[in-house]
Amino acid sequence: MQTASTTQIRTAIEVLKKHGEHLNHHASILAVELAESLPKGHEAGRITTSTIEQTSRIETVAAQLENWRDDLL
Repeated sequence: MQTASTTQIRTAIEVLKKHGEHLNHHASILAVELAESLPKGHEAGRITTSTIEQTSRIETVAAQLENWRDDLL
C-alpha cells in the first residue's frame, strides 16, 4: 500500500472539515424547520444529536490525519 503524501493528507483533512460544516449547516436548517412544526419537534433534537455525533467522528479522524501529516513533515 502506497503511503499518502502530505498534500493528499491535507486535502483529506480539508474535505472532512468541509463535510462537517455541510452536516452542521444542513442539520441547522432541518432543526429550525422541524422545530416550527410542534409534532415534529422531537425529530429536530434527534437530528441535532446525530449531527453532533457525526461531526465529532469527523473531527477525530481529521485530528488523526493532522498528526500523521505532522509526522511525515
